Amino acid sequence: MTLPPGTPDLEVIDLLVSVAELGSLGAAARRHGISQPAAGMRIKALERRLRLRLLDRGPTGSTLTDAGHTVVELARPVLAAARGLVDGIAALHESARPSLRVMASKTIADHRIPQWLTALRKLRPDLAVELDVANSRQVTAAVRDREAEIGFIEGPRAPEGLGSRVLVADELVVVVAPTHPWASRRRAVTSRELAATPLLWREKGSGTRDTVWEALEIHGAPARPAAEFGSAAAILATARGGVAPAVVSRLIVAHELRAGTLREVPLADSIALTRKFRAIWHRRTPPSGAAEDLVELAARIESARTSRR
Repeated sequence: MTLPPGTPDLEVIDLLVSVAELGSLGAAARRHGISQPAAGMRIKALERRLRLRLLDRGPTGSTLTDAGHTVVELARPVLAAARGLVDGIAALHESARPSLRVMASKTIADHRIPQWLTALRKLRPDLAVELDVANSRQVTAAVRDREAEIGFIEGPRAPEGLGSRVLVADELVVVVAPTHPWASRRRAVTSRELAATPLLWREKGSGTRDTVWEALEIHGAPARPAAEFGSAAAILATARGGVAPAVVSRLIVAHELRAGTLREVPLADSIALTRKFRAIWHRRTPPSGAAEDLVELAARIESARTSRR
């Protein structure tokens, strides 16, 4: 089926409808981003094509004729159908656009994911990435339930039942406010003392908490927390107030240590205050395509970062 001869252009029909809706040719021209003389010329060309007078032009402006009103009413469903067609095509393009669902723990999302995703975007500029942030336990559950194709977590060991790859080791440090007694003591703190001291802890499910707890529980259950927080920023703010010591990633406290708002506390004996940053995935669907690219880029970036230290 072909269009009948004389079928008008939809853009000029849309312009005529705008004249009807806005009440003037000038307002319709502004809506369509053209000058009023250009709008007038297009309407005249439409009148010639349809062989109908659509506007009454006078010194005070232009108004639609009866024929013009009829054409506008006939055009509305046509324009609506055209918009539906355009929207449908856009939706097809959007559904065909490659996407990747990622979840990451809070520390990784704040301090690592931006650089990894920037590198991925250079490699796959058309990729749409959906990133959600949670603690490591929640990320693990989401990957296990296939709510995310790839996850990034921190912790002492890989979660059971999932595939994983270690990307880099992250050092944890004990920090206190400059006014805290540990900031000026000459004798280093032992791991037993640390275990017996109420600390500022992350919430249950945090990779930082799991790492510290596992390292300290060789001396028995660690002391009850001085406080528990859902973010590292809250821990740092509370530690600055001298409430209690905290064990946090060197990544997030480096600027505080440089500024002197927090002090690092040396430990007297060896204690494994190191956690691993890992990529995790469902064992039945190992990373491929964009997910595999992201894991490889993250590993490469972290390897280069480590070699520069």
